[in-house]
Amino acid sequence: MDIGGWLRGLGLERYEQAFRENEIDLRVLTELTADDLKELGVAAIGHRRLLLKAIADLAAGAGPAAGEDVPAASPASAPAEAERRQLTVRFCDLVGSTPLSTRFDPEDLARLSVRTTAASPTPSAALAGLSPSVWATAC
Repeated sequence: MDIGGWLRGLGLERYEQAFRENEIDLRVLTELTADDLKELGVAAIGHRRLLLKAIADLAAGAGPAAGEDVPAASPASAPAEAERRQLTVRFCDLVGSTPLSTRFDPEDLARLSVRTTAASPTPSAALAGLSPSVWATAC
């Protein structure tokens, strides 16, 4: 990992020269303390806090592993935008379905409930005029 690039990413590039002069690399970086940062010339408390937080994130694994070179992200490796998909959930309360659910695989139980609903001789008034496939999904 390039320490200079890391500092630039934090908006603290002014300290890059001090880090280079003191030979701070990733192996040493995770061991730095607030006092060490003061000795490096990081006088502003806010900058020390930012650096300590970023160092803690690296040590916790939020950043790259020790000694690992991380290439700049290319458009091809950038994460794709999330895709939204419609999901249909069916709830069907059949008498005795709980004991059946312990005996059958979920897919088999779903097929059984569809066949049972489609074989019903009289659809409810709310489903009157609709096809059996609609009954099966509306049970």
